[in-house]
Amino acid sequence: MALSSKLELRQGQSLVMTPQLQQAIKLLQLSNMELTEYVETELERNPLLERNENADEPEERRAADAAETTNEPDGGASDDGAQQDDGGQPDDPYLDLTTNQVQRDTETVFDTETENVFPEAVDPGPAPGTNNWSNVSSGAAADGDFNLEAFVAEEVSLQDHLTAQLQLAVSDPVRRMIGDHLVDMVDEDGYVRGDLANLAERLGAPIALVEETLQTLQSTIEPAGILARNLAECLTLQLKDRNRFDPAIETFIANLDLIAKRDLAGLKRACGVSDEDLADMIAEIKSLEPKPGLRFGQSSVQPVVPDVFVRQRPDTTWLVELNNDTLPKVLVNQAYYATVSKTAKLEKDKTYLHDCFQNANWLVKSLDQRARTILKVAREIVKQQDGFLTHGVQYLRPLNLKTVADAIEMHESTVSRVTSNKYMATPRGTFELKYFFTSAIASSGSGEAHSSEAVRHRIKQLIDNESATAVLSDDKIVELLNAEGIDIARRTVAKYRESMRIPSSVERRREKKMALSVSS
Repeated sequence: MALSSKLELRQGQSLVMTPQLQQAIKLLQLSNMELTEYVETELERNPLLERNENADEPEERRAADAAETTNEPDGGASDDGAQQDDGGQPDDPYLDLTTNQVQRDTETVFDTETENVFPEAVDPGPAPGTNNWSNVSSGAAADGDFNLEAFVAEEVSLQDHLTAQLQLAVSDPVRRMIGDHLVDMVDEDGYVRGDLANLAERLGAPIALVEETLQTLQSTIEPAGILARNLAECLTLQLKDRNRFDPAIETFIANLDLIAKRDLAGLKRACGVSDEDLADMIAEIKSLEPKPGLRFGQSSVQPVVPDVFVRQRPDTTWLVELNNDTLPKVLVNQAYYATVSKTAKLEKDKTYLHDCFQNANWLVKSLDQRARTILKVAREIVKQQDGFLTHGVQYLRPLNLKTVADAIEMHESTVSRVTSNKYMATPRGTFELKYFFTSAIASSGSGEAHSSEAVRHRIKQLIDNESATAVLSDDKIVELLNAEGIDIARRTVAKYRESMRIPSSVERRREKKMALSVSS
């Protein structure tokens, strides 16, 4: 067989993951806080990128824009730029795409690269039933005034609190050294984690002296229960501090596993008390603090900042808007680029400036595309879940990524990235976009399928409304749901019930009988 060479021409398609494409994909899945950090890094690295210092418009301009938006008829708020983004289709009368400012800029962002991609939009105002969404700045104001909150004293940490009290509780240098090591072994809950024998061996001290020092600190340092080694010891220290540690409650503490099993009858027998005394002891235990260390040095809880606002218009349609406070306001300084390009002599300097200019332009375009994609997905979610927004969680429809992706003509992976770590503020609360995607429970008749989240909510309703004499078993719940047109298996009911931390019918019946006997 002879070998021969020949030339063939083949045509094919392949996806090349360029750095710019990787950046666009990365930006799409970032949360608003992560996006802010990323843009801050780019601002430091790229000299051609800068913040739009004029993003905050005067109050008169904002009021005029608000009046203009209010006077526009439905379906006419979007200009040609927004219509081009929808593939030339007329504006959907069901929803308004976004604020006038975002729509106006999407038309010219690629032609006027020195303009801000996301200028300050008209303040949408709070949605019905929610708090004000206005952004509150901190630090120094423009007029030189300072925010007093910036000078609030730092919260005392647990370690600092224990160290300060250790100096007063122990005077002996040896015991104080042991106390310092014990304080270092305390976790954020206030418990001593670690083996005291290993500590004694490491310090070369008798184990009895280490335990004695620990007992001294436990009985001296506040709050009561701190430096305990387990939950039982933590509760015991607090009861002793209240002078409530009698033999009955000591037996109660020794049998905490019966509480976990909800075996109140066995616990009553072990303690040798009446139903009324047992109820008093349970109330006493519930008033204690199982993790006394959590009150110290806790970082303030960061509220969820929504990426999208949804509010109802007077005509009962839904208005969907981007949260402009989460959109970075950056621009490309073309004037500076033109100036420094003329003075650059070396080829490497010209290459560096060109790369910076290309990267800056691509970042601006990527931010714009990210905002428009989030808005498209949010609009479709609102359209699909109109029943939930109007009537509540029982009207939540089953929804998957493919349904939304097909409706907006995007890939499922794009929708998945958009819905990660993005939040929507609605009149019914703030939800992650992924919340609206639930699996389907088949209907027992010819009706539509039911959302798993709505079925879960219905199960909780049935259990909450049951009486002490008619506790619903999982099989009975299945019958009731089937009667309502929901085809569900008993094991699925059990799984949903356990996920909501609802005990079984046997445990609920025992609790309700106990509550009735105590009340009577």
